[in-house]
Amino acid sequence: MNVISRRPLWPMCVVIAVAFAIGGAAGSTIEAYPTLAATVSETRPAPPIVTDDRSLPQTTFAPAVKKVMPSVVNISSLRKTTVDNRIELFADDPIFRRFFDERLGRQPLVPRERRDRSLGSGVLVSPDGYILTNEHVVDGAMDVKVALSDKREYSARIVGTDSKTDLAVLKIDQTGLPAITIGDSSKVQVGDVVLAVGNPFGVGQTVTMGIVSATGRGNLGIEDYEDFIQTDAAINPGNSGGALVDAEGRLIGINTAILSRSGGNQGVGFAIPANMARNVMDQIIQSGKVSRAFLGVTIQPVTSDLAKIFKLDKGGEGALISEVAPNSPAERAGLKSGDIVLRIDNDRVADSRGLQLMIGEMKPGRNVRLTVFRDGIERSYSVTLGEQPGERNGSSLAAPSGSSRKTLDGVAVEPLTQSMASRYGVAHSTKGLVVRRVDPGSAAAEAGLEPGDVILEVNRQTVTGVDELARQIEQSLTDSTLLLVSREGRTRYVVIPMK
Repeated sequence: MNVISRRPLWPMCVVIAVAFAIGGAAGSTIEAYPTLAATVSETRPAPPIVTDDRSLPQTTFAPAVKKVMPSVVNISSLRKTTVDNRIELFADDPIFRRFFDERLGRQPLVPRERRDRSLGSGVLVSPDGYILTNEHVVDGAMDVKVALSDKREYSARIVGTDSKTDLAVLKIDQTGLPAITIGDSSKVQVGDVVLAVGNPFGVGQTVTMGIVSATGRGNLGIEDYEDFIQTDAAINPGNSGGALVDAEGRLIGINTAILSRSGGNQGVGFAIPANMARNVMDQIIQSGKVSRAFLGVTIQPVTSDLAKIFKLDKGGEGALISEVAPNSPAERAGLKSGDIVLRIDNDRVADSRGLQLMIGEMKPGRNVRLTVFRDGIERSYSVTLGEQPGERNGSSLAAPSGSSRKTLDGVAVEPLTQSMASRYGVAHSTKGLVVRRVDPGSAAAEAGLEPGDVILEVNRQTVTGVDELARQIEQSLTDSTLLLVSREGRTRYVVIPMK
């Protein structure tokens, strides 16, 4: 029987065809492609390439992180807020409210209080328990807890705050704590590597890395005194009050804010320079408040157009005085509207923000020499700086030195401003003092005084200043203090006994 193979025949055909093709083309390939032959035979020198066969450098910030982490703490603060507990659906419809409130025999619902706990970060700056953080981390807090990196937790006392720089100083009663090393923020340069250490989103201590994007950032509308270090190191909610350190672990800033459209980090974060923070901290610890010098002028930047009008050759330099306050140090020294301040003593005034920062860092009562440009001529004026009004008293408000009357020990207050009036539900024309803090266990706390109360009267006398409040308490002939306070738009009296 004949057997036919099932193997395909096409592979053999392909081999035979290729063999004939090669045989037919043999001996004629080079002549048919002379250009290709020339290219193959040509030799070229190798390009100059720089090589380095050493081991790759091991760049790490682990030593700096290990040094810094124990100095950064987590802060949780308990606040009391007011929420509307009415039914939200149709809650603003008067007919709906009337049906449920009157037909069902119910009394109109009133707002109820809710306690919220917020998270932030802080930096241990001394072995005996002083902590730097942001004012907004503890603003209005009833209770503040501090957790160290080793999980130890302590109750903290608010030593003082400064709303103009958004800084606060806390204190825990411990010693031998791992304090951070504070660097010189004036030496920070754009391009320096920095690390941001904090507690973002409450997940625990976290480190992010970036560079310094800019220094001297201001006019952002975040704080009254702005001289921010800008960085692209990730700063997120919960990082507020945390540390911005250099590659060696030295504190160069307190992380404060971000510029973001989404609410999350987008590479534009801001930190308060360590030098400014230390100045504020030292004043709060030493005297319980921040005292800033006062010149008494309204200033604005010198634009190129203004420089031409005022015939100033150095366009953009200096600060233009647009208004001089009556009976202010500036008026008494002879300064006028239209003067351009060029120098304070021997220090050049770069712009209006620079003048504000320079005066704000000086002590009240200091005598300075201002060089101003007026009518095409530089003139010199001697000015004795006053004290800036309306500063917050960050310490517990006690009676004047030497007094035994302490009915308001453990209470921190500040003058009421128009913006605060809106926040606390009182008319803009209201004069008084805002209660910023009431220590638990104090006589004021037991009497019912709360953060956010607006003190309108003390012992039936109107009061607008901290010193005036202390004087009224000192002059009282009784063993208690009678306060008229406004709370959520309603006034009430609070009697605080001497403790």
